[in-house]
Amino acid sequence: MPPNTLKDQANAILKWVPMSGMLDPVSLQLFVAICEHRSLTEAAERECLTVSAVSKRLTALEQQIGTPLLERSRGVIQLTVAGESLLPAARALLQSMERIQANLTEFNLSSGGRVRVVSTMSALTSFLPEDIAEFKKSQPDIQVCIDERISTDVAKSVEEGRADIGICWDLTGTRHLETIPYRQDRLVLLVHKHHPLANKTSVTFLDTLPYERAALQGGSLVHQIQQRLAIAEGKALQTSIFVRTYDAACRIVAANLACAIVPSESAHAWIRNYGLQAIALDEKWAARNFVLCVRDKLTLSFSARNLLEHLTMAARADRVAASNRSIL
Repeated sequence: MPPNTLKDQANAILKWVPMSGMLDPVSLQLFVAICEHRSLTEAAERECLTVSAVSKRLTALEQQIGTPLLERSRGVIQLTVAGESLLPAARALLQSMERIQANLTEFNLSSGGRVRVVSTMSALTSFLPEDIAEFKKSQPDIQVCIDERISTDVAKSVEEGRADIGICWDLTGTRHLETIPYRQDRLVLLVHKHHPLANKTSVTFLDTLPYERAALQGGSLVHQIQQRLAIAEGKALQTSIFVRTYDAACRIVAANLACAIVPSESAHAWIRNYGLQAIALDEKWAARNFVLCVRDKLTLSFSARNLLEHLTMAARADRVAASNRSIL
């Protein structure tokens, strides 16, 4: 069973380390990268090293520990029992070192800290940029690094310590993370004005099944939900167009090649400039709640805690403003 507490993880590392030497953090970082990608080539690209350099580091680490950590069979990399034991402990050690470095940075008045944020495309194309821009006005020395991922990868990145704060859909598996309500949006069906559904004011998902649709690449949660619902009805999605961004999906709709289920925020400019129709999607999952997720608020760096608090307060203020508008 993998170690659970930091003490257990530290002990798990120590049992592999000979008394004559300490493990090299760089080698541990490479080991973790190989485990995450299951590829020496991709790990080398991520760490900006050659494959031969990564291989030598791994061999040296295995020799120091005295046991193989990885097995290669038919081009597939698998962890040995020792590798399975070392991986969570190595992640914990690297995260602790990074946390120490981040916290010490706070004492350097000439430089702010660094916060790693991973977010879904929906948040990045609507409310998140403005919230971070406001944060930077009061904290210009804090570097905010943003990486776009699908919701499931957001949660995984935070859980594995590759990001400090994640923004994802609350339907994502975040049971191992602390979550805070953030923002809401709504999915709509975007169609060309000559589409057969263009005159509808609202549709169900079943109403959309007969029609060709554009979908995001990379297994987005929205597309996964559509696939599961179609299978439950014994039908197949009519999807032959896959794109990387919502803007590209809207462009496909503008050419009347397909319809698309997109966030209402992403559709506004296309509705205004291209005369497209946004139709309400009468499904519970069309109303999306986004959350901020972290591994543990108490172990965040000072900079990350500042950003988390700012995003929480910005979302709270937005909900209050929306409530006041509805009353008026």
